[in-house]
Amino acid sequence: QVRLVESGGGLVQAGGSLRLSCAASGRTISSYAMGWFRQAPGKEREFVSAINRSGGNTYYADTVKGRFTISRDNAKNTVYLQMNSLKPEDTAVYYCAARTGRVGSVFLREYDYWGQGTQVTVSS
Repeated sequence: QVRLVESGGGLVQAGGSLRLSCAASGRTISSYAMGWFRQAPGKEREFVSAINRSGGNTYYADTVKGRFTISRDNAKNTVYLQMNSLKPEDTAVYYCAARTGRVGSVFLREYDYWGQGTQVTVSS
């Protein structure tokens, strides 16, 4: 079993930046492909980004492509989401997830473990 804990969320002005971290414990993240999802109030949880086991391949939702960057540091057992040029529509709870596969997935059902989420609020 792997436990995931997100951090780094907060309140930021539009155009600003935040870096989210997902710290894993119990197992090394090198065993998992990792993903980030987000959920705004009253809306479905949606895919944001994913990264394969080695970090050699990354994937992004069209809504964040060019602004967000996912990365992983297996030595630190941590996955990151660098968020630049933030917009009010990025406001949501952001969740880190892990799946026992080599590559990331856009589908929630293909992930096995989830963090508790961290709130990101972007003001106009």
